[in-house]
Amino acid sequence: MTIFTLILAIANLLLFLSKASSIDTLTLSQSLPDGTTLVSKDETFELGFFSLRNSTNRYLGIWFKNIPVKTVVWVANRDYPLKDNSTKLIITNDGNLVLLTKNNKVQWSTNTTTKASRPILQLLNTGNLVLRNDNEDNKNNNKSSNNNNEDRFLWQSFDYPSDTLLPGMKLGWYRKTGLNRRVIAWKNWDDPSPGNFSWGITFDSNPEMVLWKGSFKYHRSGPWNGIRFSGAFGGSNRLSTHPLFVYKLINNDDEVYYSYSLTNKSVISIVVMNQTLLRRQRNIWIPENGTWRLFQTAPRDICDTYNPCGSYANCMVDSSPVCQCLEGFKPKSLDTMEQGCVRSEPWSCKVEGRDGFRKFVGLKFPDTTHSWINKSMTLEECKVKCWENCSCTAYANLDIRGAGSGCSIWFGDLIDLKVVSQSGQYLYIRMADSQTDAKDAHKKKELLLIGTIVPPIVLVILLAIFYSYKRKRKYEEENVSVVKKDEAGGQEHSMELPLFDLATLVNATNNFSTDNKLGQGGFGPVYKGVLAGGQEIAVKRLSRSSGQGLTEFKNEVILCAKLQHRNLVKVLGCCIEEEEKMLLYEYMPNKSLDSFLFG
Repeated sequence: MTIFTLILAIANLLLFLSKASSIDTLTLSQSLPDGTTLVSKDETFELGFFSLRNSTNRYLGIWFKNIPVKTVVWVANRDYPLKDNSTKLIITNDGNLVLLTKNNKVQWSTNTTTKASRPILQLLNTGNLVLRNDNEDNKNNNKSSNNNNEDRFLWQSFDYPSDTLLPGMKLGWYRKTGLNRRVIAWKNWDDPSPGNFSWGITFDSNPEMVLWKGSFKYHRSGPWNGIRFSGAFGGSNRLSTHPLFVYKLINNDDEVYYSYSLTNKSVISIVVMNQTLLRRQRNIWIPENGTWRLFQTAPRDICDTYNPCGSYANCMVDSSPVCQCLEGFKPKSLDTMEQGCVRSEPWSCKVEGRDGFRKFVGLKFPDTTHSWINKSMTLEECKVKCWENCSCTAYANLDIRGAGSGCSIWFGDLIDLKVVSQSGQYLYIRMADSQTDAKDAHKKKELLLIGTIVPPIVLVILLAIFYSYKRKRKYEEENVSVVKKDEAGGQEHSMELPLFDLATLVNATNNFSTDNKLGQGGFGPVYKGVLAGGQEIAVKRLSRSSGQGLTEFKNEVILCAKLQHRNLVKVLGCCIEEEEKMLLYEYMPNKSLDSFLFG
């Protein structure tokens, strides 16, 4: 009986020690010395002291507890490294967090001015470290471990990000206090002190996300259009958002901020600022491989950097030259496009025949530094508002959802423009009336008049086109599959080639990033990609200017199918969607793949 009692006591002691080692809170009477940690209730995050690979400096930070590759997402004393392991974290009587050295020197403090009667520190399941008053009941305490009830917080780490944006964190401004939540890259991988590469929200009437290199803009998202940031890739409505993520921009009297959340709670994803590459990177943890995989990056290419072409110039990464003037504009200098463009014809404010607007489709909206918005105006009212001000150079709907609503107008030169394919957003740019949509409407009336004179001819032409189209569609449907001979029996049978949708290939190639480009073939570029299951692929993307039509493309599909047994390269499928035509090959890092795709 005595032995049984002893065993039971030891078991209870071990259970107590196990629970004690996984506490998520720190009270006024406790301290957190170097070597001990706080762990969130769901054991996702851990707070403690750490050192980096090539440094003896000590830092207080938060990292993922169950990811073997130590990934630090927040650092408290990034500007004030500790020189030994004798420091401890305490809560002071006035409700501040303090790092106290063995000589009782304050190395870092939260410096909050809010007084607390019973302050308590807690590491939430979201990765947010919060100071709050310990005067709620147990129900509220348990709830707070899983939710950011900001009204009760005296201080929170989410208000002071390091180099990482976690789901639920706010990037932007709290207007009442002027608090600017921005993400700043580490100086290098062994030094978490702030570098010169940062990410934040502009404090303008029409806010947008900006990457800064020092005090200079490096990348701009474009303003929020009700669905997404106007500079985001929008190849189709399905690609305006991603099924894994929910993005939002809040802009009200109290605050303006961007945040994201995950639709699948089992997925771990973070956004990190990379000082070395000068890239903002969204990474996803792949538990099967035990690695972080790059999912998205910004800027993606030269056209994704800030204003590479100057005013009134459109940046098109697949064109040559990359910078081209908008229709109705000409280069300011014949020697270089860096100075941008000017109107081709003289413009005079409010002068009949010399003042109007032209509609442009599929452009990233201009820099909003000099802009103005109104949430209740109609598009026609917005046009009148712009026309009345000679400094106004463009207008658009603030929100493109549905029939559109609200008003955005721009003043001065329009800069940082680029093609955003099928974005569903329209920009009305001011120019000489002879180049505007009013003149285009007059031309349409003339064409309509001609049409009424020769209706029989038009009808015959339309019927002929329709007949030709139906025959072409029938031919395409009959040739969707390819024919493969059975080597054993010599018989032929239909083998359906797998079809991939455009969204899958966009995600696999990081939106056809130049970093993934393997080379350039006769009919277009080839990109390396990784499918969701981890399979590496090579994607041959037919250039729209290549001259290769659907027939030639199908011939290539048939050729690839016939070569499946030759071990040169394995065709995995194809994509024929919208205006895109692509072939997918098994990725083979050797001469045979290069010769087949580019030879």
